[in-house]
Amino acid sequence: MTYRELLAKYPIISNQIDAQGLGVVLSQLENVLAAGVDGAVVELGCYRGSTSLFIRRVLDAAGQLDRPFHVYDSFAGLPPKTIQDASGAGSDFVAGELSVSKRDFLHEFKHASLKPPRVHKRWFSHLTPEDLPEPIAFAFLDGDFYESIYDSLKLVWPRLAPGGTVVIDDYSREALPGVARAVRDYFEQPGTQPYGRLQVLHNRAVITA
Repeated sequence: MTYRELLAKYPIISNQIDAQGLGVVLSQLENVLAAGVDGAVVELGCYRGSTSLFIRRVLDAAGQLDRPFHVYDSFAGLPPKTIQDASGAGSDFVAGELSVSKRDFLHEFKHASLKPPRVHKRWFSHLTPEDLPEPIAFAFLDGDFYESIYDSLKLVWPRLAPGGTVVIDDYSREALPGVARAVRDYFEQPGTQPYGRLQVLHNRAVITA
């Protein structure tokens, strides 16, 4: 079953991502799986689990039941903004918003009769490289703010397998300018391994090694 068939069959359980956005994430995941890229699938920022559930379904449909799948979230909502996140259009995004418990997240997998990912409850800034698997074949980063995306890239990019892909949510969203700024600043650091390609698809950055 393809990701399009999965999207047609199953509901999206939150309003934080739509079918078009999910299509970007899932199509890129399918490409990575079809290319035989070795490594784990990771998601940093999961909220209720809309994307997580569909990632699991794509893995299952591809016969990748045993591929490691890790999810990271504070389960305490958004962190405080920094000056890098300043935007008149983003006044609704405040610290503590979008909080969902780890228990509620796991309940969604139980309700859907799906194998849950390995869940790590922690702020991204408190994670160490050893908290992430290596190599990583595919990563979805949904941190909303500058520091969350910067910290996520710092953890994920050095572990990305050749041919791997990182998808970053809200890359060109006016209300969340810190996302694109974090990507720019991370890759402009001296000594950072450059990416092969960056393209923007429906407000998401797709970055390949």
